[in-house]
Amino acid sequence: MREVQLGAHTVRSHGIMIARTHMHDWLILMLLLLIEAFLYEIHPFYRFVGKDMMSDLKYPLKSNTVPVWAVPIYSVLLPIAIFLIVYFRRRDVYDLHHAILVTAVITDAIKDAVGRPRPDFFWRCFPDGKDVYDTLGNVVCHGDKIVIKEGHKSFPSGHTSWSFAGLGFLSLYLSGKIKVFDRRGHVAKLCLVFLPLLVASLVGVSRVDDYWHHWQDVFAGGLLGLTVATFCYLQFFPPPYHAEGWGPYAYFRELEESRSSTQAANAVNGCNVQAMEAQPQVDNAHDERSIHGCMGLTLARNSNTTLEEIESGRR
Repeated sequence: MREVQLGAHTVRSHGIMIARTHMHDWLILMLLLLIEAFLYEIHPFYRFVGKDMMSDLKYPLKSNTVPVWAVPIYSVLLPIAIFLIVYFRRRDVYDLHHAILVTAVITDAIKDAVGRPRPDFFWRCFPDGKDVYDTLGNVVCHGDKIVIKEGHKSFPSGHTSWSFAGLGFLSLYLSGKIKVFDRRGHVAKLCLVFLPLLVASLVGVSRVDDYWHHWQDVFAGGLLGLTVATFCYLQFFPPPYHAEGWGPYAYFRELEESRSSTQAANAVNGCNVQAMEAQPQVDNAHDERSIHGCMGLTLARNSNTTLEEIESGRR
């Protein structure tokens, strides 16, 4: 029963202990969150955009099929809900946050550094359709500043990287939890594992369909998110194809420590039992030695009396 309960603690029952044990990790997550907010607010690199480049940047300006507010829901809240349904462990949610925040920081850092224009950049820069260029041939935008700023954040796709970070982590989690690689050939398990990846892929496709990203942006975002998710997953879990891939490393450490403690306790109890069993034998031996000693004293006294009587008769 002890082994079943190991590592199955909830935030309510062991939240304070986890916060203290991983205090530095939580501080790093908070720092990543601040860095992400800073990267989102700063202006990206305004790359040179000439008139001859506008032929690939004149796609219509459309709204998002997948809104920005929906990204945290399906990439964070959905995996958390599944964690709760499958088998909640105390660090699963933390591991997911780790993967998504690292992905977000890397994605926005690259976005700001590259400054690639989106496919709809022309209409962001010139909402009235009248393009203007300076003496060097670079664009002179007269559209909304916030819209123009967002137009320089095409590479890589943030929607896609977030999706593959969260749902890719979920796919790895499920593949280990339901033992997809148990060599029994259950196709249903494989389909269940591919479902989160399919959702993430459709999110990436929507970004191209909405003309918010080039296909290279989506490909790079998906690769980035899945790579970070894999690294973060393997930091806390064995590979899904491993025999112990269904549980985190922390669980097996606790299990080993529990077994070692049990063995040590059993050894101490065994020594106590042996000592208790040996004590009567020691007492019996001591009694026998006492009896023999008394008999010796009695014989010695009788011998002395006999010698005295003999000597008296002779006299």
